[in-house]
Amino acid sequence: MSVPDSSKTPRLFYAHSTDRRDCSDWQLLDDHQTNVAELAADFAKIFGADGSAYIAGLLHDLGKYTEEVQRRVAGENIRGEHAIQGARQAIERYGKLGTLLAYTIAGHHAGLANGRDIGTRRSSLKERLARSGTPELLPAWQTEVSLPEQCPLPQDFKPHPDPALGAFQLAFFTRMLYSCVVDADFLDTEAFYDKVGNRPSLRDSGPALAALQVELNKTLSKFKTDSEVNRLRADILRHVRARAALAPGLFSLTVPTGGGKTLTSLAFALDHALTHQPTHPFRRVIYVIPFTSIIEQNAAEFRKAFGELGEAAVLEHHNAFDDNKLKDRNSRDKLRIATENWDRPVIVTTAVQFFESLFADRSSRCRKLHNIAGSVIILDEAQTLPIKLLRPCVAAIDELARNYRCSIVLCTATQPALNANDANPAEGFPNGLTHVRELAPEPRNLYRQLERVRVTHIGEQDDDALTKRLKENPQVLCIVNNRRHARALFDAIREEPGARHLSTFMCARHRSQVLSAIRDDLLPENNRPCRLVSTSLIEAGMNADFPYVLRAETGLDSVAQAAGRCNREGRRARDDSLVHVFLAVGWSPPSELKQFAQAMRQTLRHHAGDPLSLDAIDAYFHELYWQKGEEALDAYDILGILKSGDIDGIPFETIAEKFRMIDNVLRPIIVPFKANGEEESPIKALLQKLRFVESPSAIARALQPYTVQVPESVFRALHDVGAVQPEEEQRFGDQFMVLANENLYDDRVGLLWENPAFVEAERLVW
Repeated sequence: MSVPDSSKTPRLFYAHSTDRRDCSDWQLLDDHQTNVAELAADFAKIFGADGSAYIAGLLHDLGKYTEEVQRRVAGENIRGEHAIQGARQAIERYGKLGTLLAYTIAGHHAGLANGRDIGTRRSSLKERLARSGTPELLPAWQTEVSLPEQCPLPQDFKPHPDPALGAFQLAFFTRMLYSCVVDADFLDTEAFYDKVGNRPSLRDSGPALAALQVELNKTLSKFKTDSEVNRLRADILRHVRARAALAPGLFSLTVPTGGGKTLTSLAFALDHALTHQPTHPFRRVIYVIPFTSIIEQNAAEFRKAFGELGEAAVLEHHNAFDDNKLKDRNSRDKLRIATENWDRPVIVTTAVQFFESLFADRSSRCRKLHNIAGSVIILDEAQTLPIKLLRPCVAAIDELARNYRCSIVLCTATQPALNANDANPAEGFPNGLTHVRELAPEPRNLYRQLERVRVTHIGEQDDDALTKRLKENPQVLCIVNNRRHARALFDAIREEPGARHLSTFMCARHRSQVLSAIRDDLLPENNRPCRLVSTSLIEAGMNADFPYVLRAETGLDSVAQAAGRCNREGRRARDDSLVHVFLAVGWSPPSELKQFAQAMRQTLRHHAGDPLSLDAIDAYFHELYWQKGEEALDAYDILGILKSGDIDGIPFETIAEKFRMIDNVLRPIIVPFKANGEEESPIKALLQKLRFVESPSAIARALQPYTVQVPESVFRALHDVGAVQPEEEQRFGDQFMVLANENLYDDRVGLLWENPAFVEAERLVW
């Protein structure tokens, strides 16, 4: 197909084409660029960058004003660069600020490149700008594209007090700007093809925050205050909600485990957002959870709390299945569409998804970032942020509150020591948080009121001693640091009444069934034997109420989480509710836990009488950070790399590669779990549907409760012997890997991995 031309009429330039040869329904380039500019400006307005976003939108497809690209738009199979021309114009016209626009424009398809250094996946911006042979712009662009004389600086931008973080702020701003342009480009293109294809849009922003508040209030009004603990939870909820009118910014919510933080923080987030309308236009609530193992549990709890609006309001987004493999250009699926840019009022996501996106370089990962601006963000279990990336994470938290109109709540029973200390900087966290306001009512008194257990270190314990304790106590929880140890202890008590096992090698549906049975056993009216051996996943929001807990040495924050599973409802006397910490003989903890345990032991020397007090927790984190040293808090020197680069040398690709919250690559395996009463696993029917669906996203979500995440080494060992096989491989490749040998999944312990080939799976994986 050739580009139509006429000497009698002005030449038309196109952004997107269809199969119609008369071009009557093609999208004009001028229309597309204007649409993208206006939409990007609208997105960026919340953080004061609408002027620069508008210019970036106008220039993003400037290279389509060339013969080569117009021929490509018309259907010819030729290559044509169309992103770098706009980047050059941005730098030529707007200088240093134009360089930030240039990163965005040049990378709107390829991703954000390094400024000067060649990356592993793409050329640097410098190299692309200097490259010869780029299609020459036709003069018509100057009449169709009207560029402002100046590129305005972001309004009300607040520089960090430490100039060393200036480059970090510029990189953060550029990524946000990139998000606006990329999302605007995708949305306008999608809208064009929906229109010409006569297809309804599947975009749905969900119900308003005010409507969700009404539904949540209905749910909260039904909660009973029939016990001392429940009355205290109600008091905490009232107090926290009463502080919703505090000015936006940084908050902490320090409530002991079992104090009702989850729904309390959600209620505060909605109240806070609505109280500050319209002067501070909060648009959504983002709930960031540390572990994939509980994201579905929390999302389900929120949906239930919002009643009939829950399904439309809550989007859960994590990486159990690879987003890139699930998203294909032709798929039309509401779940896929919503996860692209987080356009829902309540987002439930993992810390991995949230923070890695804030440091990402790919358009698919960055597209949603502008929708983080203007959010109330709850960081659940904030103490679990990885030590090796703690300084970059804290810098991102600070920047979101400083310049992107976010309020952030650090929600935990064990607050990490992340605050700066103006009086004595050496005692504070480096470039730490400032003006963090506590939401809970007098946390020290709260700790004393919810103090329900006695924590004691009982020294070395071998497996025989642990087995004896497990057999002697009819209701006991034992938490250890790796799956092999958990499995060995469970096998030793397998025949005991109420023996149960939990690990991440059990699928979520399986774990939920076990937890339901555990809670039922522990009810006072039932009081059945319940001997549970678990990895640390039981500490991640999985509620249970044991009279006796054993915990292998770990960090003090994890000990506090374990203690939250003992006498949770306050039904027993404190002296009868014991948490025994022990050193597991013969089982070396994973290397990353050794320093945590060392910091705990050091802390207990000074706080043995009250090891879970706020003073002890604060001392523990200071000890841990001191042991690690400042360099270990930014192990990949992300802030240092940024500090050493100029504005034209920001290493976006390098930073994205270095910022990985999980070192081990995990692979999902779909397992044929059958719940109680089911004759066969539901996955069989779900997998059959894969043969007929256009988009696999909805099926992937339904399969999620039946997946087990395993290290690459375990996956390969299973794959090499044919124990896992792909489903619908021709359409979806290796995206849906199914456990073909059903004998390898046990209805009491989950995936069987005792084979020597699986030894590397010993390492605890959150």
